Amino acid sequence: MMRITTVIAQFSGLDEAELIGWIDRGWVRPERDAPELVFQEIDVARVRLIHDLRHAMALSEDAIPLVLSLLDQVYDLRAQLRSVLRAVDRQPDVVQRAIIDALDV
Repeated sequence: MMRITTVIAQFSGLDEAELIGWIDRGWVRPERDAPELVFQEIDVARVRLIHDLRHAMALSEDAIPLVLSLLDQVYDLRAQLRSVLRAVDRQPDVVQRAIIDALDV
């Protein structure tokens, strides 16, 4: 777990006001441990992504919600596919072969 000052120190050109703005927009969702914000590794990874989009790729603030939404959908889809793969893995060999045969690959 990290505090906001530790997170900010990891990123060149990121200040507290900008990070708080990202939090206010719901782009990053750290835990609130009154009166401070607590960042998990996943939060820091999200900050890194947004920082790269904004600073390295010069993406406009208006585009960030769309990009984050699309990436979130990709991650959700990957989780759903892992779940399907686990379900198929638990099936008998004959069922697994039938599924593979039914795929258009």
